[in-house]
Amino acid sequence: MNLPLLESSLAHTSACMWPETGHTRTVAGTEPLFPSRAPGAGEQYRFHFDMRACIGCKCCVVACNEQNGNPAAIQWRRVGEVEGGHFPLARRYHLSMGCNHCLEPSCLIGCPVEAYTKSPETGIVLHSADTCIGCQYCVWNCSYGVPQYNPERGVVGKCDLCHHRLSDGLAPACAAACPETAIRIEIVNIDQWRQDYLAADAPGLPSAHDSISTTRISVPGDAPPDTGRVDTQRIQPEPPHWPLVFMLVLTQLSVGAFTALWWLDAAGARRGLGGSALAAFAVAAVSLSASLLHLGRPVHAWRALRGWRRSWLSREILGLSTFAGVASLFAAMLYFQVPGRGPIGLLTALAGALGIFCSARIYMVNARPAWNSHQTAVEFYATALLLGPLFVHALGIADHRSLRYAAIAGAAAQLLVQSLRFLKLARSEQFELRASAILLSGRFQTQFLLRLGTLIAAGIVLPLVDAGRPAAIFTLLLALAGECLGRWLFFVSVVPKNIAAAFTAASRRAA
Repeated sequence: MNLPLLESSLAHTSACMWPETGHTRTVAGTEPLFPSRAPGAGEQYRFHFDMRACIGCKCCVVACNEQNGNPAAIQWRRVGEVEGGHFPLARRYHLSMGCNHCLEPSCLIGCPVEAYTKSPETGIVLHSADTCIGCQYCVWNCSYGVPQYNPERGVVGKCDLCHHRLSDGLAPACAAACPETAIRIEIVNIDQWRQDYLAADAPGLPSAHDSISTTRISVPGDAPPDTGRVDTQRIQPEPPHWPLVFMLVLTQLSVGAFTALWWLDAAGARRGLGGSALAAFAVAAVSLSASLLHLGRPVHAWRALRGWRRSWLSREILGLSTFAGVASLFAAMLYFQVPGRGPIGLLTALAGALGIFCSARIYMVNARPAWNSHQTAVEFYATALLLGPLFVHALGIADHRSLRYAAIAGAAAQLLVQSLRFLKLARSEQFELRASAILLSGRFQTQFLLRLGTLIAAGIVLPLVDAGRPAAIFTLLLALAGECLGRWLFFVSVVPKNIAAAFTAASRRAA
């Protein structure tokens, strides 16, 4: 029997099964698992991960899930793999990552309900499940994919550095379970780290610059220069978020419709404006209500207004709610032919434009490179310019050329944006951008071409050959379907920044 191998296996087993014993364990010539004192002024706790010592056993993952009661598919600590070099000098290393408790945590900045706090005493970024409404905006904001949504509970959760264990004099579960002491807790001087946080970067990790990660990583000195992630060929689509698909498209349709109605009213048109305005308001009301279906806890949706000072999601809610309120007044004034409605119509158009801008800013985040471009805002405005006039025209406005010309302009702008975006993705050296292009030209090639085809047909060809109201209704429905398809592609084709995954694929479904 191989006694050294048996002893190693027993050590791994005991480390995973009895992590509580780890608070006193040290390795000769190394630091203890956690500091003997609490952070002082200008200091905070942080992880130190030694890539040189990690063997990829995933004891830390098991211990974390057991400590926090998470299902197998929800892992607040994950182990990925990176490799480099060429045979026979190839090298493979492992990455174990929890929350980095960043100095500028993007999850905290983006949260609309202020469910995140950064402890002033310890620097630990804490999340309150009781406050969370399950909007998942923090998931989109984090470049490391740390916050994870639990659909059974309807809330997000994340690593909190086992702060309760630390206060009891125990090491975090992951550090205590590691048989190689590759995970330890340190105290860092915040000002010094902010000036130089290069040690937070490592192969297979997003840049620490996004949120100033505090995790210190010891990278092997003999790592080949080309060391990188091993999962580059395993590109998976993201969830489609259907409630958001319909909410975005329909709110943009409503904004475009009210802008067209204000323009027509100012131009002296009268027939059908009131009925079209009421219909456009109904679309806005339905779309905003549908957005609640995306929340894990919709009954607490009102909390999303708390973070208006820093969260674009809160600002979107305020902007679109203001638009809906002013639009209802403008619709009533149009329907009853109340004079002096011009300023209210202009205010409706401006509030709608502001709401669309806030919607676009939600997605322009570092963690989603394919979204993080001004093209996202142009795409949203182009949808409003395309669908709004088609909607008004289909609901009874006489053959008004300005409506059809506006729709053609919107379709042309959308075509240009989609073409430029795809070229940018395909030519990029950044993995996430190039991976999005691979999805659009591979797995979703048919849908992408169909989306471009509907833009040409419903946005350019059919408006040029307008043949009455039935044709106008068909054109609207075709364009609406095309924009819904485009927004679906917007969600499923984005490839988020994240830590390198393991070489073998894992199921996404929770156990």
